Amino acid sequence: MHLKALVAVALAGRLGAAQELMRFGCSQLTFDRIDPLVNPGAMPSPHMHQIIGGNALNVTMDPQGLDPPTASTCTSCTYSQDFSNYWTANIYFRASNGSFKRVKQFANLGLKVEGGMTVYYIRGYRSADKVTAFPKGFRMLVGDPGNTVATKVPSGNCFRCEDNFQQNPFQGAPCTNRDTKGFPKGKCNGGWRVTVTFPSCWDGKNTDSPDHKSHISYPASGTFESGGACPKTHPVKIPQVMYEIMYDTTPFHNDWPANGKQPFYWSHGDDTGHGIHGDYLFGWKGDALQKAMDTKCANDNCKALERQSDAKAIACTKGQFAKEDIGDKWLTSLPGAAPLS
Repeated sequence: MHLKALVAVALAGRLGAAQELMRFGCSQLTFDRIDPLVNPGAMPSPHMHQIIGGNALNVTMDPQGLDPPTASTCTSCTYSQDFSNYWTANIYFRASNGSFKRVKQFANLGLKVEGGMTVYYIRGYRSADKVTAFPKGFRMLVGDPGNTVATKVPSGNCFRCEDNFQQNPFQGAPCTNRDTKGFPKGKCNGGWRVTVTFPSCWDGKNTDSPDHKSHISYPASGTFESGGACPKTHPVKIPQVMYEIMYDTTPFHNDWPANGKQPFYWSHGDDTGHGIHGDYLFGWKGDALQKAMDTKCANDNCKALERQSDAKAIACTKGQFAKEDIGDKWLTSLPGAAPLS
């Protein structure tokens, strides 16, 4: 099957034929031990992140004094009006001698941007519903880096062990079928697809909250992609943001621990995977995202938006604030962490 046709079939199966969604690639902006949402001003922050989006990124991202579309000169996302920042922790492999190396990311199916992530903005099943774009200064968090319990992982966060790099045969919608709430236990010949999904309802008032979660909510009933009505406490339907991060775990197959123990860690030291989480800071220019929702933009080429070349997205990078080795060569410990026992 031709690649474009394969992608179309996969997307239809992934989120349902009636789903309306944008899907586009963002190249790596930087790896840095900063967290302007949870630890604003701290340099370094407790653990390493992989970050994409606008290059106005800084240690604080003060919502009162910074307008990302104005302050940015480029974005690592293919939609050139998107200067938002998106980030997650990154993943490390622990060798049998106790040393660590970063697991590299690769482009998702049908996309050509390097590393980084695939970003989705999902309108849901009910096309007649009004979907309100995020206001200036909006930010949110899903998941908990301190969590080690599978039942506490949000419903839209999961791992998929891919049989091959073509993702064929496709294994169904995110967080279903063989997907797991923690790190896959065995060797995956196509690497991992990691999915992070945010709630799709907003209280309509607050652009943030002390825990970065209370101002948002999942639908009152149904799963994260059910298209259900929002609860009365959070009545405004917002685009559902979803990340897909592709990790190439295959280079480590020959160094798999002899005892069979799962050898991967989040950068914050979690070896269960249950600390999966993601951060989002809104930064679309003007009313571009609202136009995208109103015109039901799809995939990574929408007439209502401006698309830059993949090369321009890849060229947008940012130097580290907290300068340190990110683990492309073997490390004795995780960045910022004491050696593990």
